[in-house]
Amino acid sequence: MSNVRVLVGTKKGAFILTADGKREKWEVSGPHFGGWEIYHVKGSSVDPNRLYASQSSGWFGQIIQRSDDGGKTWNPPGGGPTASPDGMPKGESNKFVYEGAVGTHLWYDGTQHPWEFKRVWHLEPSLTDPNTVYAGVEDAALFRTTDGGKTWHELSALRSAKGNLWQPGAGGMGLHTILLDPKNPDRIFVAISAAGVFRTEDGGKSWKPATRGLNLTYELPDKSSEVGHCVHRIAMHPSRPNVLFMQKHWDVNRSDDGGESWHEVSGNLPSDFGFPIDVHAHEPNTIYVVPIKSDAEHYPPDAKLRVYRSRTGGDEWEPLTKGLPQSDCYVNILRDAMAVDSLDTCGIYFGTTGGQVYASADSGDNWKPIVRDLPPVLSVEVQTLL
Repeated sequence: MSNVRVLVGTKKGAFILTADGKREKWEVSGPHFGGWEIYHVKGSSVDPNRLYASQSSGWFGQIIQRSDDGGKTWNPPGGGPTASPDGMPKGESNKFVYEGAVGTHLWYDGTQHPWEFKRVWHLEPSLTDPNTVYAGVEDAALFRTTDGGKTWHELSALRSAKGNLWQPGAGGMGLHTILLDPKNPDRIFVAISAAGVFRTEDGGKSWKPATRGLNLTYELPDKSSEVGHCVHRIAMHPSRPNVLFMQKHWDVNRSDDGGESWHEVSGNLPSDFGFPIDVHAHEPNTIYVVPIKSDAEHYPPDAKLRVYRSRTGGDEWEPLTKGLPQSDCYVNILRDAMAVDSLDTCGIYFGTTGGQVYASADSGDNWKPIVRDLPPVLSVEVQTLL
């Protein structure tokens, strides 16, 4: 029987949840790196026991951690046995240096501000090589390692795509989504808050915005602007890499032409504001979002925690509530805190800022908390282990 491993990043450490294919009883391991913000943990699809984690601290900075045994032990891949006087591991895995002239981008007040590295928001392992990983960072840039995390190099052409006009969202200017096209290794999509979606067709040598058709009602005064869109998350099904789904600051959107154009599919949602969006593992037209009330009130409408599912690729949505709190619920679900497994039936997982991780083993029809009382959840990923 297949097993499932859920990787949870929180504000105070990482947790690893494991179960067999029935997904009824869960074992909890952690916290790993207790007290540290773990923005993201993700495993390689080539070698499931190869895990990467982004470990961050406002005091001590950024560390990349790697496990080669499914999370039992961890090491900074560029570290080694020595440490700096403050106890931080030394090594190239901690160094994210912008290439060339750093340049500037827009700041909150509309002035120009120099690029400054702060943290790694998202790690995306290659689909073919466990030693190759992409990292989305704040201030927004894309880095890549080809030696298992020992050294990182920027794909600097991305910042040439009108980077001087990019501006932070409320939570910072982070590159938070990286989608690798399984049918074309040279094509990558990234999403940046609050700059937009960008696409490369040549492995990162050149990039262009992919935002045409997005609604700008609450955002940019220039309706023709290609950058400045507050995209919260994008998702694709691997069998249809030309079909993209987006949860934006307002609106749920869909593209059927690889990001060349977008149209709104919010339909009958109670609110079209939210952060995560994901696609069913076996039904490419079934998607999931978690609406919250507004950009000022980051909790569910009517204080009812509801996942919404569309089986039609958008527009028509149904609330999924069984097993979820339907009163006095004021949690949020962040952009990287939803994932799906590849079992039959497909499992759906999400974590909340209240420290719960909910799971559904039947594509969303029924839910239960598989762990409670964690620190606020920043990210959820899932591995199906054969």
